[in-house]
Amino acid sequence: MTAPPPPSAPPASPATAPAAAPRLTRAWYAVAVLTLANVSGFVDRQILSLLVEPIKRDLHVTDTQVSLLAGLGFVLFYSVLGLPIGRWVDRGMRPRIVALGVAVWSLMTAATGLARTFGQLFVARVGVGVGEATLGPAAVSIIADQFPRRQLGTAMSTYMVGTFAGSGVAYALGAYVVGRVDAPGLITLPFVGAMHPWQTVFFWVGLPGLLIALLALTIREPRAEAAAQAAAHAAAGRPASSAETRATAEPVATFGEVMRYVRANVRTVGAISFGFAASASVNYAIGFWLATFLIRTHGWTVQQAGTLQGVLTFTIGPIGVMLGGRLNDAWARQGHIDAPLRVGLLGALAMLLFAGLYPVVPSATLVAVLLVPVNVFAAMPWGAANAAIAEAMPPHMRGQGSAIYQLVVNLVSGALGPTAVALLTDRVFGDPQALRWSLAMATIAGMSMAAVLLAWGRPAFVKTVNQLRSAE
Repeated sequence: MTAPPPPSAPPASPATAPAAAPRLTRAWYAVAVLTLANVSGFVDRQILSLLVEPIKRDLHVTDTQVSLLAGLGFVLFYSVLGLPIGRWVDRGMRPRIVALGVAVWSLMTAATGLARTFGQLFVARVGVGVGEATLGPAAVSIIADQFPRRQLGTAMSTYMVGTFAGSGVAYALGAYVVGRVDAPGLITLPFVGAMHPWQTVFFWVGLPGLLIALLALTIREPRAEAAAQAAAHAAAGRPASSAETRATAEPVATFGEVMRYVRANVRTVGAISFGFAASASVNYAIGFWLATFLIRTHGWTVQQAGTLQGVLTFTIGPIGVMLGGRLNDAWARQGHIDAPLRVGLLGALAMLLFAGLYPVVPSATLVAVLLVPVNVFAAMPWGAANAAIAEAMPPHMRGQGSAIYQLVVNLVSGALGPTAVALLTDRVFGDPQALRWSLAMATIAGMSMAAVLLAWGRPAFVKTVNQLRSAE
């Protein structure tokens, strides 16, 4: 949204006064499409967690190898490619970038169903990561360009609902489908040939994303819209708003300039990136291993475990992330500049209690009860986290700044989260039934680190944001 004109500007004409309403409608439409893309991405990303046992059985791999498919195989290219993609986002047509990324990850998800070996699965997962690397920087940049600070937490949280809705759909749908296709042996499909029945799941969840790629092309590019408005205002002899001025006059920052800014604000960017990365590592570990934990420890079926995980993630997760966004905006309106970090700190402390406890209780019923607050507080920080990095970066660096943030978050959480639990189970305890203790240990370590880093970064974040506001 554009800033109001200064007092000396002429009053808005009837033709331009209502312009804010269509802009707000377009802004929320963009959030809706980006949220849908986020749902698609997380369905494609998380469906693998419901297929751990059949993948191990048919491809003869270990827990650690399977965790690499969800961790390193996905996040390595997802994170590293985010850096050049972030620069592309800062200068290019962001809706087209999103559309291309959705198409790539959807096709590569379908290609996962064609894999015959662990190596082929690994390559396909790398392809999914390459496609999904486009969405985060583009979405954060588009949303931050269209909403004022007092609404940014809610807008970012709405986008992040897609994370939990997508994961929930993956768990529930995956459990339903896997229960009907999890059988040893091979089936034969036209044009594809012989394959394991569970591999068809990747076709069902991957190919619909191509429709979302087309929908992404209908989002309007905020920079182009601001430039057009600036030209119209100039023709009418009216001053351009600050957003319009940035769209037409501010050059794209080089990567060197971005890194100099990061070094000058290293405590702020470091605390945001590594603090939320530590929190995310626990979320990834729980998301990947929860169903397997319920199966191994409490004797549930894959359908029971996936249904519980899916229903809780789909229903409670969005409540948590929207609660975090509302809390962020409420604290911001009260003048708390560090509101996003406060939300993250609250989530980490609550997760220490609830997520550290559920793996070790003796009753499956008590596990299910404790998973309700786990889902609330696991989801709470993520709209605020995106708002934090958006507020900490100058507008013309947001794409690259978001990419650096996501590089750290995803490398740490995706590679370390699931794999740390697997390594504890395989190498420390040496017993698959010890998965519950691995989950508890990883949670306590990860959330303690998150709380320390976010608390440490609060004063620096306030200083950084105040400097940016003064510059604007």
